[in-house]
Amino acid sequence: MRASDIRQSFLQYFRQHDHAIRPSSSLVPGDDPTLLFTNAGMVQFKKVFLGLEETDYGRRAVTAQKCVRAGGKHNDLEQVGHTARHHTFFEMLGNFSFGDYFKRDAIRFAWEWVTGPREAGNLGIPAEHLRVSVYREDDEARALWREVAGLPDSRIYGLGEKDNFWQMADTGPCGPCSEIYVDLAHLARDWEFPAGAAGEWTEPDRREFSLEAFVEGSEAGRFLEIWNLVFMQFDRQPDGTLVPLPKPSVDTGAGLERIAAVMQGVTNNFHTDVFSPLIASIEEVVGLPYQGRPGGTAGKRSRAGSHDPASFRVIADHARAVAFLLADGVFPSNEGRGYVLRRILRRAVRHAWLLGRREPTLVRVVGTVIDTMAGVYPELRQRAAHIIETTRAEEERFLATIDGGMKRFDEIAPLHTTQGSTAVRGTISGDDAFRLYDTFGFPIDLTELMARERGYTVDIAGFEAALGRQREQSQEERKARKLTLGVDALADLTAWERKDGADLPATAFVGYDTVEIETQVTAVRHLDGGRVAVLLRETPFYAESGGQVSDGGEIVGDGWRVDVDDVRKVDGRPAAIGRLT
Repeated sequence: MRASDIRQSFLQYFRQHDHAIRPSSSLVPGDDPTLLFTNAGMVQFKKVFLGLEETDYGRRAVTAQKCVRAGGKHNDLEQVGHTARHHTFFEMLGNFSFGDYFKRDAIRFAWEWVTGPREAGNLGIPAEHLRVSVYREDDEARALWREVAGLPDSRIYGLGEKDNFWQMADTGPCGPCSEIYVDLAHLARDWEFPAGAAGEWTEPDRREFSLEAFVEGSEAGRFLEIWNLVFMQFDRQPDGTLVPLPKPSVDTGAGLERIAAVMQGVTNNFHTDVFSPLIASIEEVVGLPYQGRPGGTAGKRSRAGSHDPASFRVIADHARAVAFLLADGVFPSNEGRGYVLRRILRRAVRHAWLLGRREPTLVRVVGTVIDTMAGVYPELRQRAAHIIETTRAEEERFLATIDGGMKRFDEIAPLHTTQGSTAVRGTISGDDAFRLYDTFGFPIDLTELMARERGYTVDIAGFEAALGRQREQSQEERKARKLTLGVDALADLTAWERKDGADLPATAFVGYDTVEIETQVTAVRHLDGGRVAVLLRETPFYAESGGQVSDGGEIVGDGWRVDVDDVRKVDGRPAAIGRLT
């Protein structure tokens, strides 16, 4: 069953049960400054769950939500490529009840779609290969799984708060959750028990497992969670008290890539039809075969060609994140979301470099992402030129310095010949890490990752100190540059050119939500040396305040461009200043 069929099946099933199909929200949360990226299906409904908004489509919804986990609390970046199921970008299927149905129907819907006949639009997974977990104090959910699904108590496992109790924050809506697990030992053609594994969970023909064996098998990957049903029924108070909500709700999340692996009989998400065209594209570009499939050299370096299959997986995963983040308005930079995107880009470039590439590679794979996913996410096609051009430019920029950076890294962290040692061989100084960052464009977490691969640590405090010194120097240089402009040179609003002499509207600052925006110029002031100051209706440019250096960037119009190198407050409005070309 193809991933596209699974997505469509899920949406149509819930549409038939009176759920409104809602589009995926942007990867940039529209009004949630607590999140770098949308990382779950419920994010776009947060205000609805909190009772702050009403919907115009009823109290049931279903989505296929694009998500990114590559920064902040949920950060899977370092594991990507080295495990079977970590991704920066993924799709989360979810159905939601806003004070409508609760546990009984949530369990009924989930069980029917997972086990119902495939010809009726369901997954058709045999019930004997399924198990569920519940919060150990949630007797109601346990009883419903017995009644609705017909599961025996021996296949319903009570787990603790860490695993089976969800909360939005330290206070507020929360509740127990219930997870559905599949047994990969019976559903994946390539399943193999780990070498040396022993115990009850390793018995392939056993039908019932103790709680301890289930937990061990889950940690080892035999029992794989594919769907989490969250029952929001309490409001946690500051003192920890749980007060029942007047309208309990449901929030569920199922990873599309995981379900695709199950339905296609493989243990590794990268071996599904989600990633196969991307890996094929990488093989074509680098001229090397991917040898990470069963029977190949999964997770190990190939003797023939000495290349690591993990590099193929990193590039394939990161191409998806890059394409979707660029499509949703994130632009590579050295701050916030843009910095996370740049880290992802440069990690992919490094892995292409490890495969022998010295010219843009990721851009070709990003093109394949657009070709294969624009039918579902049209924003990829609409912004294809921007996505391709930006990816290529970022690759070329890093490729111009990566050779020198890798040579420098080899000097400060030489590769020792001792094999199998976990001892720390040394520490990369903060100044050396900063030079890799400042001169060669190596994000600090990339330097940390490379250091760990060779048994070194990095002096992060020293790096931060060097970075702070650079920022102070930059701040002083900007202050010196401003002195030539004059303290009050921009304050006279009558000297600004405005369309039809109209009054100046307020400027909305949107820099916490996006670094790229389409907007209108409201006023222009021409300065000496071909420079201009520009006021915008909405601006992502931050004006220096509280010791934080102002932003840089560009403003592009029809036949003109301003390279912004300074931002100043004019009558409370951020004015972007730079050379007009």
